[in-house]
Amino acid sequence: MVYTIFQIVRAFKMKANSTITISKRIIIIFLIALLAFSAFNTFLILERTSGPVGAVPYNFVISKAGNDYQLKNMLTGSTINSGSVSSILESAFDKGNSVYLNAGTYTLTADVNVSNKINAKIVGDQATIIGNGHKITIRGDNYTSSQYATISGLTIINGIVRIENSFGTTISKMIFENTSIGIEIANTNTWSENTKIEDCNFFNATEGIVFRTPPDNATGSATGSYASSQIDRCFFNLRDNSVAINVEPLAEFSDSQMQDVRMWMGEDGVTNQTGLLLDGTMTQSLLVGAVFESFTDQPNNIYAIDIGQTAKYPPILFSGVSFLGNFTAMMHNPYNIWISGVSTAFERQDVNVPVGLNGQYGTNTTIQTDPLKIFNFTPKLQVTGEFQTNEIVTVRIRLEFIDNVISAGVAKAFTNSSSIWLSNDDLMQLYPSQDIILAIVVDAQSSSSSSNVGVTVSGYGTAG
Repeated sequence: MVYTIFQIVRAFKMKANSTITISKRIIIIFLIALLAFSAFNTFLILERTSGPVGAVPYNFVISKAGNDYQLKNMLTGSTINSGSVSSILESAFDKGNSVYLNAGTYTLTADVNVSNKINAKIVGDQATIIGNGHKITIRGDNYTSSQYATISGLTIINGIVRIENSFGTTISKMIFENTSIGIEIANTNTWSENTKIEDCNFFNATEGIVFRTPPDNATGSATGSYASSQIDRCFFNLRDNSVAINVEPLAEFSDSQMQDVRMWMGEDGVTNQTGLLLDGTMTQSLLVGAVFESFTDQPNNIYAIDIGQTAKYPPILFSGVSFLGNFTAMMHNPYNIWISGVSTAFERQDVNVPVGLNGQYGTNTTIQTDPLKIFNFTPKLQVTGEFQTNEIVTVRIRLEFIDNVISAGVAKAFTNSSSIWLSNDDLMQLYPSQDIILAIVVDAQSSSSSSNVGVTVSGYGTAG
């Protein structure tokens, strides 16, 4: 039970009245002793909890201590000093889960590995890390043992943050300067998904963010999946021979988002700069509110987006994507990879349609615009070949909607080689009152038991 000073004095007075009289000198001495004890106790409390505002969630706090670094255990109050911030960082994560770096400059002398931690945190307040080319790695033996890590509030000069086999990592409010790589995301076993990179600035990085090719692995345990990740509100200032975001071959930055990013490139005299270099895949990933800005009058290998030969599914260009200034090419696409976006135009030419016999429709041919959905499509049906006596070839076209409903069909009968475009009245029979078109479905049949007739479908439309 805790008593206030007032309650203690009152108790003494009551005791004095009932038994003995205590001199005023004794009472004064007692009160002075109590006040001194209270002040000392307050000092211990403040000393025990000293550190950054909100330091309670952190197991350790690191500060500069002259030419050394001090690691303070926020639970016990004990401290250790070391000349190597790399060693005390690893020591902290050997014993705990979270570290706060007070304002100051910290120099890495070796790589730092944070292995197999859940909710690991490295957070700073005006803390600058001189990396000397070293890495701070958040890694797990697989994604289940390294989850929900946070790195925030640091300036890293010539250093790398590596995420390896980890799920749900958040990297926020960071500055990366003069480094070969800012953030490197890699899989050596299982995958690294749901990574969030937010409010980060990259100045003069050869590669700002890299999604690595998975290594050759005999067991097949390392995948290329970096799915469901986000790059939001980030700024890239590129230098010569540099890439802001690099998706390497077999890397799958899929089902993800790049939103409100800005890439400042192409200043006069610079060369070989790329905003987004895609050699892997970005299936169903959205590019929203991205700005690619080039300031050069004579662009020399300056590309906003460069799509390589091994690329599959570039990002979907959604709203607010801007290309400002002069580029060698805004979208460098030498291998004619399908580019998709809102109101994307597309065409299909001479798609073969199998012909069924004896009045039975053959196998369906479907026309899709993955990963987009079809807005409209104007088809042409073409029938060629030698018809048999009294042979009738019927070609049917239908729509498949996103809720697995198949529309009523429009069927066209042919008795000789010819072609027709479907009219607006024909298309009106296909379109629903309200739904999303997933695919165009075309099939054909011959009234004969054998046929030398061929059927193809062509057309053009828009998707989004």
